[in-house]
Amino acid sequence: MGSDAKLFCMMTDDQIEQQRAMILFDRAFRHQIQGELQHAAHLYQQSIETHPTAEAYTFLGWTYNMMGRLEEAIDMCRQAIAVDPAYGNPYNDIGVYLIEKERWEEAIPWFEMAIAAPRYEVRQFPYMNLGRVYEHLGRYRTALQCYDKALAVDPLYLPATWAKTALLGKMN
Repeated sequence: MGSDAKLFCMMTDDQIEQQRAMILFDRAFRHQIQGELQHAAHLYQQSIETHPTAEAYTFLGWTYNMMGRLEEAIDMCRQAIAVDPAYGNPYNDIGVYLIEKERWEEAIPWFEMAIAAPRYEVRQFPYMNLGRVYEHLGRYRTALQCYDKALAVDPLYLPATWAKTALLGKMN
């Protein structure tokens, strides 16, 4: 018996299901980035049925958003949060979807929760999005603070640089 076969035999049923779900998630993501949204959504759903993860729910939500299905996207993000409240991406995504629905003030707490989430690698995104909200609401100084915080997280994050420069120009 080869070493791969021995390793497979040593895996628990749960580990096998997790592995299968990860493979389905990877396939779904590949289809999503190729614009094959219906197929991607189906594969994300299969991944969730196999072993639900916050990532699969969040990316299914992102796919639904790309399909123009905002309410379903928000629902998937809520399910992601239920699976793993520490995962920051779905909080940010709900905020973005609320902005798309012109519900600017409702988006604020979602970005704040994304910023506070323990498991979030791109914290500059919710800072930037929060800045967009405050700028839209006419709270320019607060928006500038948010853009500065985004740049403190990632000094090379150009969208924050551009937004800050444009807002400073608007304020003069």
